[in-house]
Amino acid sequence: MNKTSATQQGTEQAADTNAIRPFQAVTFSEAELTELRRRINATRWPERETVTDATQGVQLATMQKLARYWETEYDWRKCEARLSAYPQFVTEIDGLDIHFIHARSKHEDALPLIVTHGWPGSVVEQLKIIGPLTDPTAHGGKTSDAFHVVVPSMPGYGYSGKPTAPGWDPEHIARAWVVLMKRLGYTRFVAQGGDWGAVIVDLMGLQAPPELLGIHTNMPGIFPADIDQAAFSGAPAPSGLSADEKVAYERLQFVYQKGIAYGYQMGLRPQTLYGIADSPIGLAAYFLDHDARSYELIARVFDGQREGLTRDDILDNITITWLTNTALSGARLYWEYWGKGYFNAKGVSIPVAVSVFPDELYPAPRSWAERAYPKLIYYNKVEKGGHFAAWEQPKLFSEEVRAGFRSLR
Repeated sequence: MNKTSATQQGTEQAADTNAIRPFQAVTFSEAELTELRRRINATRWPERETVTDATQGVQLATMQKLARYWETEYDWRKCEARLSAYPQFVTEIDGLDIHFIHARSKHEDALPLIVTHGWPGSVVEQLKIIGPLTDPTAHGGKTSDAFHVVVPSMPGYGYSGKPTAPGWDPEHIARAWVVLMKRLGYTRFVAQGGDWGAVIVDLMGLQAPPELLGIHTNMPGIFPADIDQAAFSGAPAPSGLSADEKVAYERLQFVYQKGIAYGYQMGLRPQTLYGIADSPIGLAAYFLDHDARSYELIARVFDGQREGLTRDDILDNITITWLTNTALSGARLYWEYWGKGYFNAKGVSIPVAVSVFPDELYPAPRSWAERAYPKLIYYNKVEKGGHFAAWEQPKLFSEEVRAGFRSLR
């Protein structure tokens, strides 16, 4: 009787571990959706803020409008259907299941691209750009602009596995994305990111694997170390800055002083945030309070305006986090990276494309972009859009990604 050798068994197990498995977007039960609506209805509201603006945080009127719509009109099934329209897969990397969308272009010579979302986020943020990037001729582009698009859920987010031990920091994710792309058979590819995705593509660029041709970022890490530290300390703008550099400095200083309370909380004590795992309205308010400009854009949607995001866009992202119970597993990414730089220049030496959206946390000056990225192959300021650019302005964003990578084809 033939016995399978231990070596052969080990090889088969490794092959199983590396397998790419089809993933059917989870259909959550009607009972779970009913329970969500019950919890929204049962919210214990505080009194309204004592000011007439948003300086104390997300305003009561905004949250109550959101709650009414979420409980009585919002339809999660539409988001499920949108997700299900794309080919989705799971593969195990370093012991953790990674979920991803893999949308191949009909153009065989398309450039492989991996796009990373941020916080508070999920692959929902990237759904609108998949069509324009994979099928450019249907969206005002050329055949030569086509991409094969891979959109993974970061560890602890959405349908990816939740790390059970420390170690899944942005450097680890950057390495895992290279493993993922190579496992898909891509020997040459590019990477794009904003928010956490911007940190991850910077780190991919710093690691500089030979397969990575270049990166595109819409939140570039460009601040010189001394400038970043001065902004963090609250010091006045250093002398000698150009007009563009002074604006960027002041905007970054505002972010540090007034804008990222959530970053400090999640960076230091993420496990304490039981409230956002237990209350849908607590989660929604926490997610809305990302930055002042994004909050303005989101709040106006609940007042009937339509530029950028819709009410459903906003609630899709919150609801997927609620249903997958990933508020805290996502929050721990801040803890993993605590004390390291988000916005600083990191020493990336591979080709980099930068798109500056006016309502980003800060408008990156060309001068600092050129210093931070010695191989800056593309730099452009666009006319509108903010921090969640792919989600808010998918047409503009897709055009920027095409233009940014054109010279690398």
